[in-house]
Amino acid sequence: MTGARDRILARIRTAAGPRGEDPDAAYAALPREYLRAHHDPASHDIASLFAERAADYRAVVEQVPEPGLAATIARILADRAAATGGPAPSGRFVVPAGLPDGWLTELPAGITLVGDAPPLSAVELDRMAGVVTGCAVAIAETGTIILDHGAGQGRRSLTLVPDFHLVVVRQDQVAADLADAFAWLDPAWPHTLISGPSATSDIELIRVEGVHGPRTLHILLVRPGHGDA
Repeated sequence: MTGARDRILARIRTAAGPRGEDPDAAYAALPREYLRAHHDPASHDIASLFAERAADYRAVVEQVPEPGLAATIARILADRAAATGGPAPSGRFVVPAGLPDGWLTELPAGITLVGDAPPLSAVELDRMAGVVTGCAVAIAETGTIILDHGAGQGRRSLTLVPDFHLVVVRQDQVAADLADAFAWLDPAWPHTLISGPSATSDIELIRVEGVHGPRTLHILLVRPGHGDA
């Protein structure tokens, strides 16, 4: 038994290296020649890949040229208001502080924007027709949007309680994969990762949407210039 123990400890000592070695330096010196991303932004259109993967998650995805963004937002909010109906105000949308003013310059009559100061209650948020936000970064590999709840994104409740979330993603905010995306973020901030509308299949494997968050996620992927929408 003692001989087996000595052999095991000897192997551990050999693997650990000579005594006195700095473990942090040894960790930093480990080879890391592994693949960081399956799609190199230099040779792949990662923005189109993001749109494809987000649609796979049943998000509604539209690619729009930057000059047409305000008109597209106006159309989507008008359509959402018309579809909502019911006794509650159907044209009220909550917008977080810091949302670019230019996004909301062409709204039609009947659309009311509601701020979140003082913070709206969960009941008030639930009565909204939806919420409009930007994002911090998006991930092409998984079709995921990340919010860090900075300017134009609002607190977490704003994007979890309303049944409709319209989020604007600029092409230059799309990272190839998770590692690249998190390199853009401040780890001290809270992060919410969104991959499609909220859905669960916990009960009898039947997919139900809108249980833990918005039933509808509508993404506008903004391309620079005057390209086709």
